[in-house]
Amino acid sequence: MAKSSSLNIRVVEGRALPAKDVSGSSDPYCIVKVDDEVVARTATVWRSLSPFWGEEYTVHLPLDFHHLAFYVLDEDTVGHDDIIGKISLSREAIAADPRGIDSWINLSHVDPDAEVQGEVHLAVQMQEDAQGRCLRCHVLKARDLAPRDLSGTSDPFARVFWGSQTSETSIIKKTRFPHWDEVLELRETPGAPSPLRVELWDWDMVGKDDFLGMVEFPPKVLQQNPPNGWFRLLPFPGAEEGSGGSLGALRLKVRLVEDRVLPSRCYQPLLQLLMESALGPAEEDVFSPLAVLEELTLGDCRQDLATKLVKLYSGQGLAGPFLDYLTRRELARTTDPNTLFRSNSLASKSMEQFMKLVGMPYLHEVLKPVISRVFEEKKYIELDPCKMDLGRTKRLSFKGTPSEEHVREASLGLLTGYLGPIVDAIVGSVGRCPPAMRRAFKQLRRRVEERFPRAEHKDVKYLAISGFLFLRFFAPAILTPKLFDLRDQHADPQTSRSLLLLAKAVQSLGNLGQQLGQGKELWMAPLHPFLLQSISRVRDFLDRLVDVEGEEEAGGPAKALVSPSVPVREGYLLKRKEEAPASLATCFAFKKRYFWLSGETLSYSKSPEWQTRSSIPVSHIRAVERVEEGAFQLPHVMQVMTQDGSGTLHTTYLQCKNVNDLNQWLSALRKASAPNPDKLASCHAGAFRSSRWTCCLQAERSAAGCSRTHSAVTLGDWRDPLDPDAETQMVYRQLLLGRDQLRMKLLGDCSMDTSPEEDAGRDSGSMEGTCPEALDRQREAAGRLLEVLEDLDRAHEDFQWQEQGKVAPGPLGP
Repeated sequence: MAKSSSLNIRVVEGRALPAKDVSGSSDPYCIVKVDDEVVARTATVWRSLSPFWGEEYTVHLPLDFHHLAFYVLDEDTVGHDDIIGKISLSREAIAADPRGIDSWINLSHVDPDAEVQGEVHLAVQMQEDAQGRCLRCHVLKARDLAPRDLSGTSDPFARVFWGSQTSETSIIKKTRFPHWDEVLELRETPGAPSPLRVELWDWDMVGKDDFLGMVEFPPKVLQQNPPNGWFRLLPFPGAEEGSGGSLGALRLKVRLVEDRVLPSRCYQPLLQLLMESALGPAEEDVFSPLAVLEELTLGDCRQDLATKLVKLYSGQGLAGPFLDYLTRRELARTTDPNTLFRSNSLASKSMEQFMKLVGMPYLHEVLKPVISRVFEEKKYIELDPCKMDLGRTKRLSFKGTPSEEHVREASLGLLTGYLGPIVDAIVGSVGRCPPAMRRAFKQLRRRVEERFPRAEHKDVKYLAISGFLFLRFFAPAILTPKLFDLRDQHADPQTSRSLLLLAKAVQSLGNLGQQLGQGKELWMAPLHPFLLQSISRVRDFLDRLVDVEGEEEAGGPAKALVSPSVPVREGYLLKRKEEAPASLATCFAFKKRYFWLSGETLSYSKSPEWQTRSSIPVSHIRAVERVEEGAFQLPHVMQVMTQDGSGTLHTTYLQCKNVNDLNQWLSALRKASAPNPDKLASCHAGAFRSSRWTCCLQAERSAAGCSRTHSAVTLGDWRDPLDPDAETQMVYRQLLLGRDQLRMKLLGDCSMDTSPEEDAGRDSGSMEGTCPEALDRQREAAGRLLEVLEDLDRAHEDFQWQEQGKVAPGPLGP
């Protein structure tokens, strides 16, 4: 059994941000920190005071994290980026509402006295002698302090207050991990009992010292339970104040999910019910787990649930039957084919998540070449006369001011120049589309043809598939390539407009040209001839796409989406050996290598085409951690600590291209090495150079690590391995929300007579018109589901009692 904690974060958009550039605008981006650890950085939105990011992150965390912070900065090409403001959310504030936070929040000023981090290790004793009471405060060490100096370190010392008495430790220079091991004695003064306050400061030769954080203990604690251990540093009370909205605001969505995952055997009955329900009749289903989930789940939870269900059924070899079940239910309640799959139903969201889960490499292969061209060429494209900037076109061409007609013709040529290769890539991609997607589309088409067989509905079978593939997969990826990992950065405003026009064109293709010439965007008319010529090619593509042999197996052994030997991450990194000569300049000690990470090895060579590769077995990895910037005077460095057969530890240092690349490699390596035994609990955040550790200044290479490791901190990703227990636990929690409703509905239906007269008066929530045999099957299914939920309830209670070291109470007697 394991406890899990994760944060679902969406940085949606900003508004009314202050201008930081001379142009009267800003280039804003956000940094996301958990307990002062950077876990994500959004892309920069250029030249905007109301940026839209729309970036989502799932961060898996230890259960004891304290706060989440969002910093908004203005990117500058020269000098340091300007800090605009921040938002800080405590763990308690996030957990207060199970639905999470979804609101606009004003940015606050960034006060140095509030920017504290790290912990201090103290041991306090209260003693009495002939002279009175004495407090002995043993200040041992601190870790992960905030860097206050340009070198990326600090010069920390501790100052202790008790009543009117004060004392200080020595100053340890150039470290964020100081070791003092000093005992400070303070005598009690007359008056009321006083609290103990320990403050940490960064010593500065010029100017005032910088505050690093504090801890405080009331007199009662000092008397009854003197502090002994690690304590998190806190800011001065009231150091962080609001700005009254003068710095703008962010719209954020944050939800904390904490749970206890039971052993696999506990979930088998619920897992069996879920699998059976996907294979059963869908139209008359009322009480199966899937039917209950579909009725219960709303809003953002529907996408989360769809992702979990798709992974769960994929792991059991039942993704096809699961999607088919939801399709049949959707078709059964659809009377107008024009509305089919147009809402964000569980069926629509599940197919959408399924395409992302199995089709992302396919999407990249089809779209990436053209998307890269659009970003690199930065052409001015505009068809809407209301948005044309003729002066900008003049500056680009140096041939005088062109007319609207000239701009339209040039834009049309550029658009078709991009759109043609996109259409060619899509219609020529049948053989590259994953077989699982093709089989799912084949079954979808068959069900639609059965539901709408009449001649006037001949296009519905095409629109059902293109609505998913073009409108929910290709078009969104073209519109916002950053959100589909097609680019590292958001597009600038000019490129973004070009992508929008391309996405609109692809949407028109997905609609088979049915809405061309309608609506308000008549200025798209010059593109219509090209689109109409492409419709027949799209139809032919969809016909060939579903011409696939075989059906999805109904069941079978659990399987991973990615083979252990298939790379889950690859790319260039700069590598440095632990044993690199100290005399070698830091920048030359790092060599550029191309890396591949699979579930079995971390391998590398001089280039992707290089045949000879070196490799590190993933089973040898004991820790994967960040390295302080000051260790090599380089940013975005991580260390991979491995243990060979003789038990000797080795460290490989790798530099990534940016903070997001660093976080993604850290996450991927931690996930790959998660099952490894003997993980390290601590390590050094620096490097051993010039006969000492750059982080804690200890002189022995074998000295114990000064920083905690963070093996539990990972980022959610579509390539994540399947975890049936965690996914079934999430489904169980969702079903609990509707248990009372399920009971009431079951009791209500059981109490009704099944005569035709009373059947006619039932509402749509009951099993109206259901034959007695089907009614009995539904009641039996509901009873089984309620029984399974109660068994899981008891299992959770039993494990909770075991954790507390108690014996679970037995069943009550009569």
